Amino acid sequence: MALQYTLKALADPIRREILNMLKKGRMSAGEITDHFSVTGASISRHLSILKEADLIRDSREGKFIYYELNASVLEEILLWITDLKEGDENEKTK
Repeated sequence: MALQYTLKALADPIRREILNMLKKGRMSAGEITDHFSVTGASISRHLSILKEADLIRDSREGKFIYYELNASVLEEILLWITDLKEGDENEKTK
């Protein structure tokens, strides 16, 4: 996992909203774009950043591209944060 890409991707509120939408199931690029009041090109860039961070996957079906959440990367982040937290708690008990 390239943590810097993941954290960069999670830093933007539009990208976080896209992830929230995808937790309900896969969506087409058009469905995602319809949810926002920004250009399709802007949403395309956000999707590209999420894909580079491996937070989402895409698949082409005919002329449509569908996106879905890649929860395994989120699980890795949670494990890393949990490990940090446990390390911090261990330091406090010394």
